[in-house]
Amino acid sequence: MSQTYEQLKLENQLCFPLYACARKIVNAYTPFLKPLGLTYTQYLVFLVLWEHEEATVGELGGLLHLDAGTLTPLLKKLEKAGLLTRKRSEEDERITCIRITKKGNDLKEACKEIPFQVGSSVRCLTEKDGKELYRILYTFLEG
Repeated sequence: MSQTYEQLKLENQLCFPLYACARKIVNAYTPFLKPLGLTYTQYLVFLVLWEHEEATVGELGGLLHLDAGTLTPLLKKLEKAGLLTRKRSEEDERITCIRITKKGNDLKEACKEIPFQVGSSVRCLTEKDGKELYRILYTFLEG
């Protein structure tokens, strides 16, 4: 007699629609970021730096829910491109401070329309549903 494993059906997984939607959203950013030479994750780093100008690797990791192992190579690449600087803290050598450069800050102008361009690609949600989804996702992230 065959057992039914309802918990193993794809349609019963909360993780799957979250994963698939995340991929769909990231893919929506690609045509706008690629000409600027940015990946989606690099773009997220700039969102933080455009707002704060400076952050530690730990602060970036906390805000972006990324570990230092993911951030370090990405930050090195952006530093090599002259878009940010990395400097050890004078107070604590274990802390690396990240600061946006003028060249990195200049990207802000080129990126200013991207949220609107990508937002127009998710018109399947009403504004109310979009706000509710945002609230639910952040509740989950903070939980």
